[in-house]
Amino acid sequence: MLSLTIMAITFGVVFLAELPDKTALAGLMLGTRYRASYVFAGVAAAFAIHVGLAIAAGSVLTLLPHRLVQAVVGLLFLAGAAMLLLKKDDEDDEEMKAPADQSFWKVSGAGFMLILVAEFGDLTQIMTANLAARYDDPLSVGLGAVLALWAVAALGILGGRTLMKYVPLRLITKVAACLMIALAGFSLYEALAP
Repeated sequence: MLSLTIMAITFGVVFLAELPDKTALAGLMLGTRYRASYVFAGVAAAFAIHVGLAIAAGSVLTLLPHRLVQAVVGLLFLAGAAMLLLKKDDEDDEEMKAPADQSFWKVSGAGFMLILVAEFGDLTQIMTANLAARYDDPLSVGLGAVLALWAVAALGILGGRTLMKYVPLRLITKVAACLMIALAGFSLYEALAP
């Protein structure tokens, strides 16, 4: 059964963690050069694959003892929060090669490959696996995560520069880290509670 609460928690955590990521900036760059719908189609497909892989990994974790899984998930959330807080804001963008023409397959393929490679093993993919293990509800977590990633991609493609003018990147990063610390606390409490 679909849980809107788990979807909302997953959406919030993944959205805030992905927003300051380099892939939102890559989507912005592709979106300024090429037709937005073509870019989004490729990016959305790549994110769907990443969420599917993360859900599969998280589902495997649910086969382990509950307390052990909660302890590991809690520690991974703490590590994710530390990564967000310690991440440099001025990371160099990866060079990306632009497709030679504006056809749907070239542009969406460029977006797909960029995200598929850049996001493999990324923090949000690990977080999605953690959330799938924590809540043991792969459908709700998967939908929340993919919708969050698609929302960030759409924001990046359609108006990332405008958003960043009004909301400081550091604030977004700190809010995402605080949410991850809270989730780590809940997971560690469940692991240690009698």
